Amino acid sequence: MLRSLSFVSSNIRSTASRNINRSMATDTTTPANEYSVAFVTVPDNTVAVNVGRQLVEKSLVACVNIIPGLTSIYAWEGKINEDPEVLMMIKTRTSRVEELIRFVREIHPYSVAEVIAFPIAEGNAPYLDWIGKTVPKGGTA
Repeated sequence: MLRSLSFVSSNIRSTASRNINRSMATDTTTPANEYSVAFVTVPDNTVAVNVGRQLVEKSLVACVNIIPGLTSIYAWEGKINEDPEVLMMIKTRTSRVEELIRFVREIHPYSVAEVIAFPIAEGNAPYLDWIGKTVPKGGTA
C-alpha cells in the first residue's frame, strides 16, 4: 500500500511539474522590462482619484490601484514629519514612465512629488499583454 501511494504521489508531482513548466513557458512571451510599476504618494483619496483618472483617460497608464491608510515618516525642511497619505500603484509601459513623471509633477499638490518606478521583471503574461494593449507605445511627449 505504501509503495502504491508513493507511486501515485510521484506521478502527481511529475504531472504538476510538467504543467507548471508548460505554463511558465507560455508566460515568457513578454520581454522583461517592457512594463513598469510606479508608486506615487498623495495627501488624500480625492487627489488620488483625480490623478489616477486623468492618467488612465490620457492612456498613460493601464491601471491605478489606490491604497489608503498609509503613514509617511520623512525629513523635510529640517523637521521630522509624520503624515497620512494615500499610495497609488500604477502600471504602464516603461517607455511611458518619463511622460507619467512629467504629468504627475504638473498636477501634484506637493512641491516635490514622490514618483518612483521599477521595471516589471516577470508577471502574468495575459495581464502584461493587457497593459500593452491599453497603453500605446510612446516616447517623449
